[in-house]
Amino acid sequence: MNKKLLIRDLTLRDGQQSAFATRMSQAQVDRVLPYYEDANFYAMEVWGGAVPDSVMRYLGENPWSRLEKINETVGNTSKLTALSRGRNLYGYAPYPDEIIDGFFRNAVASGLDIMRIFDALNDVNNIRSSVKYIKQYGGLADCAVCYTVDSKAAANQDESKMKKKRGLFSLFGGNSNKAVAEKPKPVFTDHYFLSKAKEMVALGADMITIKDMSGLIPPSRVASLVSLFKKELNVPIDFHTHCTPGFGLASVVTAITHGADIVDTNIWYFAGGPAAPAIELIYIFCKKLGIELDVNMEAVAKINQELFSIRKELSQFDTTKQFPKPFNPLTDTLPEEIDEQFDIAIKAIEKEDEVELLKACHKIEAYFEFPKPNELVKNAEIPGGMYTNMVAQLKQLNSIDILEDAMSLIPSVRADAGLPPLVTPTSQIVGVQAVVSAMNLKKGNPKYSNPSNQFIALVKGEYGQTPVPVDPSFRKQITGSPEEIPYNTNNYKYQENPVLSEYGNVNLAKSEKEKLLLELFPAVANGFLKSLREQEFLSYKENDESGKDSKTDIGDNGDFTHEEITGNVISSPMPGNIFQILVKEGDEISKNSVVIILEAMKMENEIFSPFSGTVKRIFVNLNDRVMEDDVMIEIV
Repeated sequence: MNKKLLIRDLTLRDGQQSAFATRMSQAQVDRVLPYYEDANFYAMEVWGGAVPDSVMRYLGENPWSRLEKINETVGNTSKLTALSRGRNLYGYAPYPDEIIDGFFRNAVASGLDIMRIFDALNDVNNIRSSVKYIKQYGGLADCAVCYTVDSKAAANQDESKMKKKRGLFSLFGGNSNKAVAEKPKPVFTDHYFLSKAKEMVALGADMITIKDMSGLIPPSRVASLVSLFKKELNVPIDFHTHCTPGFGLASVVTAITHGADIVDTNIWYFAGGPAAPAIELIYIFCKKLGIELDVNMEAVAKINQELFSIRKELSQFDTTKQFPKPFNPLTDTLPEEIDEQFDIAIKAIEKEDEVELLKACHKIEAYFEFPKPNELVKNAEIPGGMYTNMVAQLKQLNSIDILEDAMSLIPSVRADAGLPPLVTPTSQIVGVQAVVSAMNLKKGNPKYSNPSNQFIALVKGEYGQTPVPVDPSFRKQITGSPEEIPYNTNNYKYQENPVLSEYGNVNLAKSEKEKLLLELFPAVANGFLKSLREQEFLSYKENDESGKDSKTDIGDNGDFTHEEITGNVISSPMPGNIFQILVKEGDEISKNSVVIILEAMKMENEIFSPFSGTVKRIFVNLNDRVMEDDVMIEIV
């Protein structure tokens, strides 16, 4: 066991798992930075993940500025880290090396110290370029092995729930059902994860993270994996998980006791639930274990106090509004019965009693009123975001009644696609296809009668090599060819950077950093940069034409009378950006036809029409931001 533990604080990045945190402005972030300067975290994950997207999408702020401003205050006391998806970075295209090179060069120059790099398929080839360039520009490569599980359900447990009827022969001990396959051997073994980690170290990884994005790793598995990694690898080991299914706190403490060098935590009011465990609870465990936590907890308390105020300021975006009880481990005394649960948990780890460990940790979390474990997500073995996305889709289709059917299809859809780990973006790809397939079966159509574009790309091989090879006959069914066709960056089409005549004939993206935003976040960055150019132009006009009539028609849609909506409407099932509009006014469309592609929750989501009829009006434009229930199309 380590006598000193390093902490990577995730609050300003992993806090983005909560809707309210995605609205945290730069001004609000600035309020906590002086305290972070004193906190002495080993590292702070402040960028990447949802941050660049959300600050543009919701706040109209520049993601590069966020990284640079944080670096100005805390860059000399904590290593600044970010999260990216290998060759995909933050988008869905396999980007060419030119873009990856430019991204890392600018990221390091803006203050980035460590890039945590993962691939959704654990395809090590997909992280090769990222490792190369982060190290080339002086940063550290933190390579993440994505933890996932073999499905509980047997493959192909789908259309008919696979309730195979046996013939009369079975009554006499025989088995006439030759369709029943042998139980498949597990894929995601300890050896599988270790082999991936060794490949990453061979590429030049400076550290390895066991990254459990779904919070599905139980303490017993943490014990075996961390111990194995510490024995076999000669680089620091970080452990990352979430609390949604109820394993988080117990698993982090287990990682600590089995030698993890670094663990990821959040600060109290941004911890628990979909985020990482609270550092305050980890602090108590470490005191009892005799482990030095080289963090200034007085500064952490000041950060937490400010975060409490910020979260209240963002209450309109706080869907749960569930605050844990106020607590400062330096000044507050625990009730004897709760203090005892920490000791029980430690003894349970020593005895390898997972049931007792989880019971004790759940009592601790319940006392402080952290969110209860999500049993549905745990039993389904899927990420929480994947579940909410499926629910949103089915509500939009007025088909929430088939949610259970869609959930039951996940194991077989995943198996057919080569058993991809359920992490972004493959979790969303599998979830979307399960919904579409459930709709197909409901209508009496084949399961894969209309596969999504992303599912086709996954099966084709464009996202990389899947953990299990895709059956060639299935690949031919979905893609038209039995051959695996990997991505080819030579076919990459760069985003258009148009000249904006309405804003003084300037390019949409004026710098390399802005061009990178346009490549990585085309839908969101387009609107953000256009707004930025408009602000610059209006400011110029105001200064240039002082004293003149400053009236302008920029952004003016003119006066018109809003005609009452009398037809059926297609509304947005979730917040997002209009990525494509596939119909025009006057088009005749059929029920369940795709009318809009909505970019939301890191996925391109097909929006189906629940109605047949004629498109009377379209209320949105390309790249528009829409909120849940916003009317997009009227059908008559």
